[in-house]
Amino acid sequence: MEGWTTGACATGDGDLYVRRVGTGRPVVFLHGLAGDGATWSPVALTLADVAEVVAPDARGHGLTTAPARGRGYDEHARDVETLIAELSLDSPVLVGHSMGGVTAALVAARARVALSGVVLVDPTFLSPDRQRALGASDVAARHAATRRLSDDEGVADLRARHPSRAPEVVDLVWRARRATRPDAFDVLAPPAPDYRELARALGVPALLVVGDHEPVVSGDVAGELRRLRPELRVETVAGAGHGLPFDRPGTLAHLVRDFLGSLERP
Repeated sequence: MEGWTTGACATGDGDLYVRRVGTGRPVVFLHGLAGDGATWSPVALTLADVAEVVAPDARGHGLTTAPARGRGYDEHARDVETLIAELSLDSPVLVGHSMGGVTAALVAARARVALSGVVLVDPTFLSPDRQRALGASDVAARHAATRRLSDDEGVADLRARHPSRAPEVVDLVWRARRATRPDAFDVLAPPAPDYRELARALGVPALLVVGDHEPVVSGDVAGELRRLRPELRVETVAGAGHGLPFDRPGTLAHLVRDFLGSLERP
């Protein structure tokens, strides 16, 4: 999509493909499983007037080169920490969706790099039982079958299942799914980071955004997170499911913009 400049960031065992646009406070957008940085375009590009937006492709996704091994959350978090250091990003805000939300929370909890805040968009905060069930599921096989579809078939399938999404958003999502390597699904192998420990360790302002239609982070889990981190801000977006950045990109962009405005200037 127009607006981005692109480049690569060396991580030590591969190169992250990175999109950048805008000036201001740095904001790093981390996509979910089977996404890529471009899928953030409808949200991120609208913030280029107030932020230096950075949107990498995670390992196993998009145009990032594939390392020989290591596609767990520790490796994803280390890539983000390296990206922040290599691009000299001054106390950025992390915005992460799904898998990217867990990665953002882990980077914040480890505190190996300075951050100004995190926005967690329906992160995959799962109980151990749900982790095991997902890890043992056929989701990777179903993804492999999806990749065998033609572009026309893939786009048509997504449009049929998500008729309210803008056509350009559906196109971005399909291209990202088609480019996702099967081993990217290694991130689903349990154990994932304990979301309770992540919540306790968050040392920066945080915003949790979920949809009102079957989010991964249920109302009970959101309440638990608030008890563990009382200062956590929680917003619920009407008419959105787990794919909130694709269902309601304008609303999410507004919430991120408002969150940025609430932070102290670096």
